[in-house]
Amino acid sequence: MATDHRPPTTDHRPLNITMNELKNMIREVPDFPKPGINFYDITTLLKHPDGLRKTVDALAAEYEGEKVDTVIGVEARGFIFAPALAYHLSAGFVPVRKPKKLPSECVSISYDLEYGQDTLEIHRDAVGNGHRVIIADDLLATGGTAKAVCNLVEGLGGTVVGLVFVVELEFLPGRAKLEGYDVRSLIKYQS
Repeated sequence: MATDHRPPTTDHRPLNITMNELKNMIREVPDFPKPGINFYDITTLLKHPDGLRKTVDALAAEYEGEKVDTVIGVEARGFIFAPALAYHLSAGFVPVRKPKKLPSECVSISYDLEYGQDTLEIHRDAVGNGHRVIIADDLLATGGTAKAVCNLVEGLGGTVVGLVFVVELEFLPGRAKLEGYDVRSLIKYQS
């Protein structure tokens, strides 16, 4: 007799969790990664099944009905949300990674960070001319990484439909750096 090893079906009824309840699931870690910085640790939100489900559902609701070809996730925490969002939107998923992590021909961009410089890469054939793209990541802070990804997408001929973040630090200039783009976030911190 064969045993059915499939997981039980998941109940997909809407959850009655508010954004404030999601915010309370995020752990705040003072002085990480350096003194004076308050780190918003989403791993405590991710381990909560209803919190994770509500977060993914809320991200998808932001672009429900929108024509989207590709959802880009930015290394590393963007990889958590972008594939689930792509699944909900019937779109493809594309990773943007640190240098020398992607196996095929890439284009890269270097950009300034708050404390240094960084580089990101995308496969040259990941976004086609006219593709409608959403960029998903966990956090909007200074906006440098998100702006760099916008530049990569547009350099390949794609159109940035919008950017969506789980957390936005409103006291930092991220949104201003992304002026002219549709920027959405679920949970906002003002200080």
